[in-house]
Amino acid sequence: MKKHLRPAVVGTLGTFIVILTVSLAIAQDLDGLMKLKPGRSRAVTSTDPSYTGNADRIKYIAPGETRVLADIEGPAVIRHIWLTFNDARPNWLEAGGSAAPDEIVLRMYWDGAKEPAVETPLGDFFGAGFGKRFELVSVPVQVEAGGDGYNCFWPMPFFKRGLITVTNESAKNVRSFYFHIDYTDDPGLPRDSAYFCAQYKQAFPEKLGQDYLIAAIEGKGQYVGTVMSVRARSPYWFGEGDARIYIDGETKPSIQGTGTEDYFLMAWGMSKGLYPYFGCTHWSPEGEIPGTEYCMYRWHVADPVRFSKSLRFEIEHTGWMAADETESGKVEGHVEREDDIATVGFWYQAGQPKRFTKLPPLAERRFPNLDVVIEGKTLAAASRKSRGTAELQKGYDWTGEGQVFFRPTGDRPGLEVTFDVAKEEYRALVLRLTYATDYGSYKVFLDGKNVPLAEDGSAPSESPVFDFYSRDLEVKDVYLGSFKLAPGKHTLRFAGVGRNALSKGNYLGLDSVRLRERWDRKRKLLT
Repeated sequence: MKKHLRPAVVGTLGTFIVILTVSLAIAQDLDGLMKLKPGRSRAVTSTDPSYTGNADRIKYIAPGETRVLADIEGPAVIRHIWLTFNDARPNWLEAGGSAAPDEIVLRMYWDGAKEPAVETPLGDFFGAGFGKRFELVSVPVQVEAGGDGYNCFWPMPFFKRGLITVTNESAKNVRSFYFHIDYTDDPGLPRDSAYFCAQYKQAFPEKLGQDYLIAAIEGKGQYVGTVMSVRARSPYWFGEGDARIYIDGETKPSIQGTGTEDYFLMAWGMSKGLYPYFGCTHWSPEGEIPGTEYCMYRWHVADPVRFSKSLRFEIEHTGWMAADETESGKVEGHVEREDDIATVGFWYQAGQPKRFTKLPPLAERRFPNLDVVIEGKTLAAASRKSRGTAELQKGYDWTGEGQVFFRPTGDRPGLEVTFDVAKEEYRALVLRLTYATDYGSYKVFLDGKNVPLAEDGSAPSESPVFDFYSRDLEVKDVYLGSFKLAPGKHTLRFAGVGRNALSKGNYLGLDSVRLRERWDRKRKLLT
């Protein structure tokens, strides 16, 4: 599909459509309540074992520790899982912070199997990669705004035993882990009930010459969903790749899509939005730069992909490429790319699943570093100010030891920082900057020249204005172009030009300067 970006879909109409659609789906389920069914409802929870206090949680899950959340005798069906745990950032519960969602591994075992049918980082299972928390509003999975309340409504049947565990792979504690798992005893559970399965997989980066594999399933079943998280390593749109599904041993896919965004039920690019069966929980920054992150989900609830012997689900990793990366020296629209990708495939199948991959250890689940980083502490030490003051501000949201925090004290304020380049290389110049309710608007100059650069490498006649106002505190990357910087010192100047009408101030926060790798089509570092 042709590259075409559009702004995020947010507003009253979009919210109304989501609520209406979810309401209709719920109404269909409500009709089933009129018919009484055999069985007994039960729950496994983290309630205070004394039934009199308020210690309704697992207080700590230590580094390396595995905790059993549920060990249930069947036949039964898990109907709902709710859980929550302390945020990773420092707070009143843990001054040093706690484990992040990608550092907690969720596993599920059915009927005494030695290998898990579900194995995935907890955050990815609930539609959020990168160790972050994002709201998700859909039919089978719902995560509260702010990412605190995690809910899963996938039905999970088993005949003899259902075992659910979480493992802390962080160096920090999982703090205050609460859970509530609802299930029903079901003595009449049909013998052909299929097991619920989910498997995490990744490629950092994707491999040239082969499609990315999401799932390779053996047996009879139906595929019901995908979560995908991507970090773009190149500028421009990553998602031209077609979804390809091979059923029952096919050598040619009988189901082939028309583009990555189309598989996730969007069109002409991506938009941030939450819908009953698809959505994009995260897209930042909302543009196209090296390092842009995306998280998407697609549930095949109304359209499960059925198979009798096997299913192989692959997706191309093609997209638009900048002229400095292509062999033709021109911008191209359907070129194989090497981005960083992580997925979770969801399916039901008869019998125990045969594993097609295993979860990599935490160290390998971290994105490879692509940056030469000049941290805020170094930048602050040699900064120059006009009509303002600057200091190193510490905090969880910033890398290193903190950001350069500039407080203007008069009209036409300015901040100037210098950074050293050790070796002349063709790299992307990326600034990691803070957006917040009291931040201002600035122009940026590199060595006295206007930036960002145009596609042909030329400087604009006038620097654009960067508005750093945001309703929520966010730290984002700003791309100033790709070019060779000569060895030695270089200067960045931020010139204040006012503030957004909604902003309460005109502060500026510079976390770091980053020189990011750029590669050509022959996998050579551009120099």
